[in-house]
Amino acid sequence: QVVESGGGLVQAGGSLRLSCVASGFTFDDYAVAWFRQAPGKEREGAEGVSCISMGDGRTDYGDSVKGRFTTSSDNTKKTVWLQMNNMEPEDTGVYFCAADPRVFDCPPMRTMTPTDNYGRNYWGKGTLVNVSS
Repeated sequence: QVVESGGGLVQAGGSLRLSCVASGFTFDDYAVAWFRQAPGKEREGAEGVSCISMGDGRTDYGDSVKGRFTTSSDNTKKTVWLQMNNMEPEDTGVYFCAADPRVFDCPPMRTMTPTDNYGRNYWGKGTLVNVSS
C-alpha cells in the first residue's frame, strides 16, 4: 500500500510538501501519480495533478498546477514527493497517490483518472490540503 502525508492548512501563496511512501514494497519502474479530490467530488473522478515515471524520471503535470507543483523521488524508490508552491484556494482537496505495478508509463494527464488508469487497490487514503484565501 501507499501512505500519504504532509497535508495541512496553508494560506494562499504558501507551500506544502506531500509525501507518498511505498509500504512493504518499492516503486521500481512504476508510474506514480498524484490525484486531487475536490471538496464534494467523488474520488473516482479526481483530477490528475502529476505523474512521475520511476524508470526514466520523466514527469508530467496537470494544466492547473504547471509551473507551481513539482514531483520527485529519491534513489531508494520508496518515496515520491509533491512540492506545491504558490498555492491557490482552488488547490484545496484530498490528495492521494496511486502506484499500480501494471502501469510503467505516465498516462496522458488531461485524461488520466484514478478509475481508468490505476487499480483501486493501489490508491492511497490521501492527505487533506486546505488553502485559505
